[in-house]
Amino acid sequence: MRIDIITVLPEMFESPFGHSIIKRAVDKGLVDIVVHNLRDYSTDKHRKVDDYPFGGDAGMVIKIEPVDRCITALKSQRHYDEVIFTAPDGDILTQPMANELSLAQNIIILCGHYKGVDYRIREHLVTREISVGDYVLTGGEIPAVIITDAIVRLLPGAIGDEQSALSDSFQDGLLEPPVYTRPAVYNGWEVPPVLLSGHEAKIDEWKHEMAVERTRRLRPKLYD
Repeated sequence: MRIDIITVLPEMFESPFGHSIIKRAVDKGLVDIVVHNLRDYSTDKHRKVDDYPFGGDAGMVIKIEPVDRCITALKSQRHYDEVIFTAPDGDILTQPMANELSLAQNIIILCGHYKGVDYRIREHLVTREISVGDYVLTGGEIPAVIITDAIVRLLPGAIGDEQSALSDSFQDGLLEPPVYTRPAVYNGWEVPPVLLSGHEAKIDEWKHEMAVERTRRLRPKLYD
């Protein structure tokens, strides 16, 4: 898989992509993540990529020309399954969405910034708009990291124990059941006895019951 990220702040991706699962996936050759500085596609002598909005609103807007040039240049080299724009009013990122995107070969993620982007970008250059929640961030860089992480950790070989990803919250529409480790008793607090029983069927039944109970209590809309 290849993920191309277009941003005005490429430095923000150095640390998140330099550690943990994403780094291991890159080192294994499972994913190629390329960060593009949008200013490299500006024809302005000051590498400016934004301008004042028509209509007199406050804030600055990312211009369509550098975005179009960057996307066109990338598409001239390979086919992209999706061109994603990180937008607070996009479709909320979900586990099924991450599962779907993890099957793609090539993805572009365009990070919003400033007041937003020229709406023609969203109308003509983007295939999908994704939000990480109903709130506004300074820019789309952090959402791009979240989207990338949610996708990459699902690639075969990215996680040492692939069954671990399959048992994550939301994979089956339920939250994950509680997990425990040694010691079995600490400060008088005990691990549920069924987990120490060695009875696989009873353990699976307990996990499912706990997943249903936690989903009903903590995410009633998801439970419904």
